Amino acid sequence: MQARMEGRGVAQKLIDRHRIGEPVPEGAELALRIDQTLTQDATGTLVMQELEALGLDRARTERSVQYVDHNLLQSDEKNAEDHEYLRTACQRYGIWFSRPGNGVSHPTHMQRFGVPAKSLAGSDSHTPAAGALGMLAIGVGGLEVALAIAGQPLYVRMPQIWGVRLTGSLPPWCSAKDVILEMLRRHGVSGGRNRIIEYHGPGLDTLTAMDRHVIANMGAELGATTTVFPADEQVRAFLESEQRAEDFVPLLADEHARYDLTEEIDLSSIEPLIAKPSAPDKVVPVREVSGTPVHQVVVGSSANPGLRDLSVVAAMVRGHRVADTTSLDINPASREILTDLTRTGATVELIRAGARLHQTGCLGCIGMGQAPAPGQQSLRTFPRNFPGRSGTPDDSVWLCSPETAAASAVTGTITDPTAFARRHGLAPPELTVPQRTEVTGSAFVAPLPVEQARAVEPVKGPNISALPDLSALPDTVTGPVLLRAGDNVSTDEISPAGAKALPLRSNIPELAEFTFTRLDPDYPARAARTEGEHIVVAGANYGQGSSREHAAITPRYLGLRVVIAISFARIHWQNLVNFGILPLEFDQERDLERVEVGDQLRISGLHTVLQGDETIVVQDMTKQEEFGVRHRLSPRQVHTVLAGGLIPALAEDKPAVG
Repeated sequence: MQARMEGRGVAQKLIDRHRIGEPVPEGAELALRIDQTLTQDATGTLVMQELEALGLDRARTERSVQYVDHNLLQSDEKNAEDHEYLRTACQRYGIWFSRPGNGVSHPTHMQRFGVPAKSLAGSDSHTPAAGALGMLAIGVGGLEVALAIAGQPLYVRMPQIWGVRLTGSLPPWCSAKDVILEMLRRHGVSGGRNRIIEYHGPGLDTLTAMDRHVIANMGAELGATTTVFPADEQVRAFLESEQRAEDFVPLLADEHARYDLTEEIDLSSIEPLIAKPSAPDKVVPVREVSGTPVHQVVVGSSANPGLRDLSVVAAMVRGHRVADTTSLDINPASREILTDLTRTGATVELIRAGARLHQTGCLGCIGMGQAPAPGQQSLRTFPRNFPGRSGTPDDSVWLCSPETAAASAVTGTITDPTAFARRHGLAPPELTVPQRTEVTGSAFVAPLPVEQARAVEPVKGPNISALPDLSALPDTVTGPVLLRAGDNVSTDEISPAGAKALPLRSNIPELAEFTFTRLDPDYPARAARTEGEHIVVAGANYGQGSSREHAAITPRYLGLRVVIAISFARIHWQNLVNFGILPLEFDQERDLERVEVGDQLRISGLHTVLQGDETIVVQDMTKQEEFGVRHRLSPRQVHTVLAGGLIPALAEDKPAVG
């Protein structure tokens, strides 16, 4: 480890630009000024309800944008109701509205609204994708985004800054997806916790802004606070192609920038990689699993959204036919990218080869359609393959590059694209990518003038429920352990995605019936039968994955007040605090093995012990034993969790944000 010297990297410059107050040491709470916010429909409905609860009159950010990209299937009235609520709430609060079909939030925001050197808070864990433009972009829970919209600071722990130097250039048939898969192979799904990853070095010259988007997007899978790249000539070229040259602001690392941690990747040493089911860090070379039968290949999502990613697939399948046993699904990431894909003729090549063209949106990435058959292999250019996330409980989802996806779709088996090219005598394609993209802004609804906005009443259909009441944390919590979980529990396993649950994101009582059901189908019923509070215990990296605060709200609705884990993923840890659930960590990891489902635990004197950093004693009343736990909460967070959550804490301090 190296101490940071006077030379500053991009991440430190971004922090310095947006920090409120004096510099803080690593691990201390940092307050940041937020310029822009991003919300999507699976989390945005709660954000709008929270803005109402906060008493907001008008958004105070430079720009806030609400996207509709997750809940697109309209198998009944619920999603359509949510869309109308979001549209009218955006009119009320002065927020841009991106209509259904306009595009996935992250690439679309990058195309239309991203500005180098600005800060962005998003209620989606893949918000750091905007770091590709030289932005300080952080994924957080919806309530924190609501506060940012209201002009309040965003609080994060001061992270380490991890400098990753890139040299060389990628070999043919490899792409940016293989770079981030290499990082996951090296460091795992928690390797970036409490760190900002900053890429630098001569290898950057070979990566376009959208290539960088791929890498920054999946920094979330490493657990990183965010990922940043410089705003250099590649970013300038991107903004010029989007007809936004005036938004370019150069932001480069100092020549002798120092980092807390350092690493190097020689891009020329990268080979095609793939993540096996069912974790993003189960990464192996494609050649090691070649020949595995494949029944579904899906290209698109926020992880591989660019025109280049879709065009290379079109070039590789040209003159071929998709295997009879395989479905090749194409999910364009934005209306603009679909227009350009069609303009270049690539759409025709894909359709001729037998691909299925879907609407622009997240779709199968969030389990909203495109669920694979049980036991069949699905290759996806998506960011995540957590168990059941696809919508199929016993799914088998692999993560790969567009090149690997295209080769595998044609052969019907997992295929190394290098071997595929050699077999068919293919040279690396010379892609026809327009220098100026087809900008389409017609599907954005701009904010209304203030006086007109104040007259708008958001339209709430019957699927829009109120936020639950949040009572203060008792001084003594006594309750049974209703669930004992292992390592790397994802928010998909706490509050699942998919076509059954996602339409209920605005209806907390109904959504609560899905809580933890992927781990224990009886959990909601047992929670309903339990009088008073209950407790969950878990292993390391609890709550990884999505930023969805539903994974805190629905357990709280069912009576959860304490989670004791070996460690927590950053966003979920904060979401627990925001909704009055106390996150505690085992003082000794081995103590997890001593606690069983059904054990009655008691934690006393919380109003006092949370004010310090000493070990807190947990009594196991069933076994007549004790063990120690600790918290990592700041004084502000202690105040929040004691009040029962962030909304009641703010109500104690002042009546509204105004």
